[in-house]
Amino acid sequence: MFPLIATLFLVVPIIEIYLLIQVGQVIGAGWTILLVVLTAVIGVWLLRIQGLSTLTRAQQKLRENELPATEILEGMGLVVAGALLLTPGFFTDAIGFLLLFPPARIRMVGSLARRMVVSATVTTGHQHPQQPRRSDVIDGVKYSRDD
Repeated sequence: MFPLIATLFLVVPIIEIYLLIQVGQVIGAGWTILLVVLTAVIGVWLLRIQGLSTLTRAQQKLRENELPATEILEGMGLVVAGALLLTPGFFTDAIGFLLLFPPARIRMVGSLARRMVVSATVTTGHQHPQQPRRSDVIDGVKYSRDD
């Protein structure tokens, strides 16, 4: 996991710098800066709308005595989207805006949830020395969105 994160921290800034230079050469530095600020402002505005919608759905599920698992995962996706939108650059903005689009966010969060596996191993004590140790492994993740 660390090599992936390290690679992202190296590659993403290079992509951002390249795109900023290319756009700046076409439309000028001032317009490029204005465009970066404008995408951040629009992104935060859309993030607020999506966040309130997700919060409302979570509260509704809690009122119905249901666990708002989907909404919690979507909320985490929105946090990531917010961080990406506030990071200056066009590449991170594109990914952030993609996470604001509900079908894309649900798909990405669902893909991540399917990869996560919750495991617990329980070993019983007082085993006979010649008997193999017995362990019960419990794992599984379910992600669905009821719309």
